[in-house]
Amino acid sequence: MANLIDKILELSGQNLYACYQCGKCSGDCPSVTQMEILPNQVIRLLQIGLPEVALQYNTIWICASCYTCTVRCPRGIDPSKIMEALRQVNLRRNIDYTKIKEIKEEEIYILPQIALVANFRKQTA
Repeated sequence: MANLIDKILELSGQNLYACYQCGKCSGDCPSVTQMEILPNQVIRLLQIGLPEVALQYNTIWICASCYTCTVRCPRGIDPSKIMEALRQVNLRRNIDYTKIKEIKEEEIYILPQIALVANFRKQTA
């Protein structure tokens, strides 16, 4: 477990222990209504040594990396880099979260191609 936290710290380059849970990252996040847990809650799970729990939530995939959280953080933490590190950890496990063959043909034609490509990059090993 400590190795996983170390890997997330290495990949993100962030000191997640500097976060004092003010919630500004979550309060201003434009994607927060789609997230299962708030960005500051993901950071808290990492702080208390529960990275496997944090990896289970859709929050890491919903994060748009718009950097609103980074601009608002009084401690200079970049939560979007932490989310990206968590995505990388998940992707390196080689688990496909998107089942391409399960997408209905009519959906493929109405979805913007850039959305499909972005989704495949994020969620397909």
